Formats: sequence, structure tokens, C-alpha cells
Amino acid sequence: MVRLDGLTTTQRETRSPGAAPSGVRMWLAVVAAMIFLMVMVGGATRVTESGLSITQWQPVTGVLPPLSEAAWTKQFERYRQIPQYAAINAGMTLEGFKKIYFWEWTHRLLARVVGAAFVLPALWFWRQGRFKGPLARPIAGATCLLALEPIVGWWMVSSGLSDRIEVAQDRLALHLLIAAATFGALIYAAVSLSDRPRERVGVRFSAAAGGLVALIFCQLGLGALVAGLRAGLIDNTWPLMEGRLIPTDIFSLTPWPHSLIDDPATAQFDHRVVAYTVVAAAFAYAFAAWRNAPGSSLARRAGALAGLALLQAGLGVVTLITLAPIEFALAHQAVALALFGMAVANWRVTGMAR
Repeated sequence: MVRLDGLTTTQRETRSPGAAPSGVRMWLAVVAAMIFLMVMVGGATRVTESGLSITQWQPVTGVLPPLSEAAWTKQFERYRQIPQYAAINAGMTLEGFKKIYFWEWTHRLLARVVGAAFVLPALWFWRQGRFKGPLARPIAGATCLLALEPIVGWWMVSSGLSDRIEVAQDRLALHLLIAAATFGALIYAAVSLSDRPRERVGVRFSAAAGGLVALIFCQLGLGALVAGLRAGLIDNTWPLMEGRLIPTDIFSLTPWPHSLIDDPATAQFDHRVVAYTVVAAAFAYAFAAWRNAPGSSLARRAGALAGLALLQAGLGVVTLITLAPIEFALAHQAVALALFGMAVANWRVTGMAR
């Protein structure tokens, strides 16, 4: 017998009921990896200010980039009509436009490829009756999220085509969170189908694992607000902001809740505070796991989560003080998504043997 978080449990090996063939798990893992890549390209699109280079939503004809000089010129002329061109890229050449166009086109192309890679096999597996038991709900959730993502994506882009020089930060955050939720749902489903032996754990460990997932998910959204507001380019000192632990100019908008979304200083402060909370929560979780079940798979997973959370916080500091160069910004985003995926997998493992 072993005690986990005050609850006596039997340390016996169990297997997930109704485990699906490895082909389904492989499909889920591949699509999750593709979403990870799509998010990284989306991050590069944001950092390079490329997200408004394509001013139309063409789900079918937009698969191909411009194939002639005349077509390129036409696309460039459309871009020159929006406020971002005059404010940021006035005087840009056609060759320069092609560079930013590449990032946005690649992002949209990957979104289409992800959709096809998910939908076509899903229809086949559904006809085979594979989506039963623990698989049904996460697959249904991922399907709805993938259908919603391009709609929100265009809603986001459209916000920057008339009255702004960039997309709305709240829409950017929603766009990222939908992608992250889809990524998490696929990982959750894949872990549900794993036939690896696992330990039973106390209900409090499972609840704590879910809380850590929710906390990291919120942090992803806050990070998107920081990116959308370019808040990472202000107060580039750490651990203080404006020489203080709590800067004086946060929550300065009226009414104050608007500061949560619209004020760069508040966004950066919130992102910092939640980062500290994630690290503290991950280390507390790891400490409890090692104290109650040293050497167990739970303790090893918890330790890995704590280490990855610390790495992510460190990358955040480096990204901040170096004024967010693309290599650090993308590394910061990649580790954040990896941390979220690992937290989701841990949450599913701790709760599935009950």
C-alpha cells in the first residue's frame, strides 16, 4: 500500500479499458504535432508583423500563393490599402512584401493541412466504430474547436484591416487558446488510449493536476495578450518593473477591468505574476509527489513538469531583457505549449485509473 496525498491507494497496475489500436493513437499524436508546428508558425507570423499581409479570406483559392508577377502586384496593392502599411511598412518593396506574405500563407496552409489530416482519418475511424468510451468526448471537442479556429482566425485578421495597425489582442489570445485547447484535447485522447501500466493515485493529486492545466492555459492567454500589445517591449528589467515589485501604472484604465486586456503594463505584470504562480504550483506538486510516493511514475512526471516550468520562466526572462528577438520569442512559446501538453497528459494519467 502507498499513501498519495493522504489517501490510501493500492499500487497496482491497471490498463485502460477498450484501448484502441496504435494507429488511432499515432493519428492523434501526428495531428497534435502538426498543431504545435502551426502555432509556432503563427508565432513567427506575429513577431514578423506578417499577419495582415493577406487581406482576404479565401478558404479554397487561397491554397495557392500568387503565381505570376501580376498576381503578386495585385496582392501587394491590397496590402498597401490597409493602415499597417502606411504606419509600419511604408516604402516596402514587392520583394519585402513577399517575405511577410510567406509567413501568413504558410500559417494558413498549415491550418488547411491540419484540418484535412484530422477530418479524413476521423471519418474513417468513426465508420470503424473506434470513437467510443474515453475517446468520444475529447474527439468531439477537438472537432468543434478545429471548426471554430479558422472563423476566429479571420475575425482576428479582420480587426486589423481598417481602424488598427495590428490585430486585436483579445482576438489573438482567443485564437491561440483555441489552438492550445485543440492540442490539449488530442493529447488527452491519445493518453486515454494508452495501454501502458499506471499507478492509482489520490483524488487530490488528480484535482491538483487539473488545476495546473487550467493555470498554464490561462498563462498562454496572458502571453498572447502580451504579444498582441507588444507589452514585452516595455519595462525590460527583471525582477522589478519600473524599479518596483508592483509598478505604479498598472490597472490605470477606467473602468479598471479594461486594463486586463488593453493596458500593456498591466498585461506584462499579470503575465509575470502568473508565471511565478505556475512555477510555485509545479514545484509544490512535485514536492508532494516525491514526499508521498518517491520513485513512482507520478513523482517522475511531477518532477519533469516542475523542471519544464522553471525552464519556461527562465526563457521568459531572457526574452524580456533581450527585447523579444524571434529566436527567444519562439522558444518561449514552444516550451509553453510543451508544458501545457505535458500537464494535460499528466492530468489524464492521474485520473484515468479511478
